[in-house]
Amino acid sequence: MPTIHYILQDGSTRAIDAKAGTSVMENAIRGNVRGIDAECGGSCACATCHVYVDDAFFALLPPPDDMEREMLEVVAAERRPTSRLGCQITVTAALDGLTVRVPDTQS
Repeated sequence: MPTIHYILQDGSTRAIDAKAGTSVMENAIRGNVRGIDAECGGSCACATCHVYVDDAFFALLPPPDDMEREMLEVVAAERRPTSRLGCQITVTAALDGLTVRVPDTQS
């Protein structure tokens, strides 16, 4: 079972065991990770599951599609080169140890 490490706004880290095939956002909600709001429930329509993906894992992810790129244009916090929406990152065994940082704000 892959583990995702969420670095929270206060600098603490939460490790969540994730089921392959679920999203980074779904695991954050299930694990009650503060700062991942997911107001749209994972339909790529709100950008409140914005995360910064650790450089070591960013290249392992498929590039964002057009809809995700459009939503990344309206994130509340600073958009960075490693910004992604948690609802669009599907957990796989290759992502075991994935580290994402929660931005200072989602709205």
